[in-house]
Amino acid sequence: IGKRYRRQDEIGTPYCITFDFNTVGTETDAADGCVTIRERDSMEQVRLPIGEVKAWLAQRVSF
Repeated sequence: IGKRYRRQDEIGTPYCITFDFNTVGTETDAADGCVTIRERDSMEQVRLPIGEVKAWLAQRVSF
């Protein structure tokens, strides 16, 4: 995943949203329905339920 983050950093993507095995679950583990959001400049990561992503981004991005 680090390589993908670096590629996105190079092209200027401000936030990366990662869906992983915890998000969708596996045969042995239930899905948690959360994604990881990584902020490009601070490299801060936060894990949020999918339903909260839109509001989280809206607080940080304005057009």
